[in-house]
Amino acid sequence: MGSVAVFGIENDGLNLAVNLLILVLFVIWLALIYWTFADARRRIADPLLVGCATAASLFPFVGTIVYLIVRPPEFLEDVRERDLEIAAAEARLASLDHQHCPFCGFETEKDFLRCPSCLRRLKEPCAVCAKPLDPRWKICPYCEAEVGQAPPEARPRRTRRSSASGSGSGAAPAPARQGSQRSSGQRTSRQTDGERQITAERTARTSRERPPSAN
Repeated sequence: MGSVAVFGIENDGLNLAVNLLILVLFVIWLALIYWTFADARRRIADPLLVGCATAASLFPFVGTIVYLIVRPPEFLEDVRERDLEIAAAEARLASLDHQHCPFCGFETEKDFLRCPSCLRRLKEPCAVCAKPLDPRWKICPYCEAEVGQAPPEARPRRTRRSSASGSGSGAAPAPARQGSQRSSGQRTSRQTDGERQITAERTARTSRERPPSAN
């Protein structure tokens, strides 16, 4: 039984090669139809457009080439993932600027230690630099101090005046005392002179006011 002649070819070997080529092209065509349907379903959300792309691929090879030119560049999963990342980034930025009190829901900021509405403590201040600390932190990111560390004791600073007075008191105490004694003596002498003058004036007044005695 002879094989069916294609394109009028009577040679059996050549006719078999042509039949195999036609079979391969037919299988590739069916594969392209399935690939167009699967790719359009991953890239296009509208089922009607997916059906139109699959129907266009029924035209051998031409429909698939046209679909490759006009298809969307991204998958639907990539678009959804990008939208979720953008929404998460926006929510993260909003949370950095404004927060809400977990007790009353009042809008607060990240640097608040207490809620201005319910007056409850939101964060603990650092014992060294007084910056607000997150409860999950084990070390202060501002001053590198451990959480719960006691503040350093403030050492008293010695001023130059105190040192100068200490050195001067040991060097020459005598002249200072002599000067004080002289000034006190001058004050007392001035007071005595003034008292003498006042008493003299009083006696003169009394002598004038006193009547002359009868001889």
